[in-house]
Amino acid sequence: MSNNSPGTGIAAKAKAMHDLVKPELSSAAGVCVVAGEVIASGSVPEASIGILGFLAGFFISGTAMITNDYFDLEVDRVNHPARPLPSGRISANEVMISALLFSAAGLIAAGLLGPIALALALAMWIVSNLYNWRYKETGLFGNMMVGLCLALLFVLGGVAVGRLDNPMLWTFAALVFVFDLGEEIAGGAMDMEGDRKRSARSIALLYGRENALRLAGLLFGLFVLISLIPFLMGWLRSFLLFVFVPMDLAILYFASKLLASRRAEEGRMRIRQLYLSTIIFVIVFIAASVW
Repeated sequence: MSNNSPGTGIAAKAKAMHDLVKPELSSAAGVCVVAGEVIASGSVPEASIGILGFLAGFFISGTAMITNDYFDLEVDRVNHPARPLPSGRISANEVMISALLFSAAGLIAAGLLGPIALALALAMWIVSNLYNWRYKETGLFGNMMVGLCLALLFVLGGVAVGRLDNPMLWTFAALVFVFDLGEEIAGGAMDMEGDRKRSARSIALLYGRENALRLAGLLFGLFVLISLIPFLMGWLRSFLLFVFVPMDLAILYFASKLLASRRAEEGRMRIRQLYLSTIIFVIVFIAASVW
């Protein structure tokens, strides 16, 4: 087979790395750190701080994406056989080398933001990899570990600009935690077959798919309620309701579609739509805040 043949060429390997890292999700993590910087300081950060914050979030998140595939190999043979590792498009050694390189890049970027940022990034790295290695099977506790890591992306942004006293920063951290917890529980309802294989204690396996989806729906509803707090407390100008209201309506709409889903593929699509809705909201909110 030639070096340019499908599956072994540079383009095929690049596609495998793309699928492994999920750059759209890793980039979203980087955007969350920058968003935390903007929310905490109330202004656009210096270019160097913004770039380092984005890189720290991108590479730490990318590391978690990579190690997730490494530890989930047997489960992915059932749930996601087309993923790079179970499909053979990338080797286990290549996965681990990639994880080491991404870890180094993320921790170096965080270190350049200061020792507290480095300590926080290291904590996120440890929690996310412990989750991938051992605690994914614990169900709700593992779901909360993921939510905590994502919430800390915003806190990392606040640390980067030296401002942790802004209540909006903690509101966004709470929003991310609640949203991701709902997303993780709903995801468990879509991956029940593979979760049975690894004896996971997901909400869906313990209490049933419908109950898991109902709990996820309640968490998405709680997300909407928390999003109203900044206006009730007078932390945000009323014109930003034009940003929050469409986001809340989108969350409620896609959450209702998720609750009504009957097939795993449909449920995963709804979860992705929920995720993309919140990312778009964060970007629009940041743009409106600094306008």
